[in-house]
Amino acid sequence: MTDLTDLGIHIQAGMPDKIVGATLAFGELTLTCAASDIVALLTLLRDDGKCQFEVLIDICGVDYPERTKRFDVVYHLLSPRLNQRIRVKVQADDVTPVPSVNDIFPAANWYEREAFDMYGIRFSGHPDLRRLLTDYGFQGYPLRKDFPLTGYVEVRYDDEQKRVVYEPVKLTQDFRSFDFESPWEGPNHILPGDEKASGA
Repeated sequence: MTDLTDLGIHIQAGMPDKIVGATLAFGELTLTCAASDIVALLTLLRDDGKCQFEVLIDICGVDYPERTKRFDVVYHLLSPRLNQRIRVKVQADDVTPVPSVNDIFPAANWYEREAFDMYGIRFSGHPDLRRLLTDYGFQGYPLRKDFPLTGYVEVRYDDEQKRVVYEPVKLTQDFRSFDFESPWEGPNHILPGDEKASGA
């Protein structure tokens, strides 16, 4: 724990005006900075001799729809040489883009595309910011908390037409029909060996 505490102090000393907050919880150090400072902070974390966070593990989004800046963009970094991990968070809205870190960590390319595809978080300076996991004409952002659970359209391959077909979502099972034969309710008939237990 003291190593991470010292590391947090060292990073804050290197960028005193840019670190908004530093917390140590569950054995992990989390730094918070403004979105405009993310490139400078990740460059320091990669190049500083006491940090050496040379591997970008992941970039993900978190949605807090009640906030003005509804998204957290979370960067997870690894220092293989020092065997340490760190998390960096920035807040963003769905209009103002976050600077891309693709030039610092080329692995950020698809992570940023995924965050854009799933949440609608935009990254300025990204070389090819387009959808990654959903289809070309997909409407909305599936991991936002206000996205409908059923979606809008379903996609399937029609073997007769030999092409992909888009159809409005149809719930094939509007109402569930219970037969009450599950192990929780028990059967209506006496099972062999249960004659004594049931009083028959």
